[in-house]
Amino acid sequence: AEAIGLYNLGQSCCLNSLLQVFLMNIRFTRILRRITVPSSPAQRRNNVPYQMLLLLEKMQCGKCKAVGPTDLAYCLSEHRVKLFVQHDAAQLLLTLWNLLKKQMKKPELVVELNDLYMICIQEHLACQKCSFEIKSISTMLTLPLPVLDANSHRLKTLEDCLQYFFHPEELTGQNMCFCQRCGRKTAFLQSMKLVHLPQTLTLHLKRFCFERSSRTHKLSHSLPFPQELDLREVLTEDQCQADDSEKAAWQYELFAVVAHSGSTSCGHYCAYVRSLTEHKWYCFNDSEVCQVSWDDVKCTYGHSSLYWRETAYLLFYMKKHPQ
Repeated sequence: AEAIGLYNLGQSCCLNSLLQVFLMNIRFTRILRRITVPSSPAQRRNNVPYQMLLLLEKMQCGKCKAVGPTDLAYCLSEHRVKLFVQHDAAQLLLTLWNLLKKQMKKPELVVELNDLYMICIQEHLACQKCSFEIKSISTMLTLPLPVLDANSHRLKTLEDCLQYFFHPEELTGQNMCFCQRCGRKTAFLQSMKLVHLPQTLTLHLKRFCFERSSRTHKLSHSLPFPQELDLREVLTEDQCQADDSEKAAWQYELFAVVAHSGSTSCGHYCAYVRSLTEHKWYCFNDSEVCQVSWDDVKCTYGHSSLYWRETAYLLFYMKKHPQ
């Protein structure tokens, strides 16, 4: 009795989908089970990790096919996460993540949480006139991958999106940077190098495109993603700032897909998750849960002419050989 649904509380499909992806990740639930239980009832009510743990236990008692995430939803509303509104899954994921981290009191659990999800990247800026360069390290929860290139051409596969994300970009014209050595604004080359990848790698396909007319539209063209992803094969040597033992662990297997259907103003989310214990795929559509095949998951690749159909929006990959 592993796959349990979550009742929709009124536009809570986005939250439900993300909760399923968190709670089906055994590495995450191992961390969650070791949290400190807050001492007072008021603190317990407002503690996101604790409310997630209670929900997990409710889902695992195995008495019902679905449970209501009501207490957790009200706990989130205390932290300014609105109820009964349309959420964007990528933004809500970041909000949940920040609350989890802030409220996990044990420092060692925060470290483990970071190891589980945080991506580390070196940003590199080099002046094209002299040898001046700036390097900075940044961490991110997701890689926000464009699905179109700079000329608005469609990128064909997930691998293309990853290569495009790490492709050096010339900053010229209005985007020029001030060079301390030249003493003026010059053209720079901006490049990203991958330093470290986590156990669970989250990729955000930027399918929602904000137009100047302030109307958002969805890019729903077909974009295949693989079940197995080896980032050593996708990226070049220059795009990696990592040693061989780090790179050896860059082999991933797809673990979950959060898919969006409908239009941007009136859409619906559901999650496809591969059970880490049974190795079967499940579709979590609020309170409805059913076993599906890889072919069903592939239906979320997208389709140009059927833009209201389901398209993958967040992809979660899991390390095949964790160190």
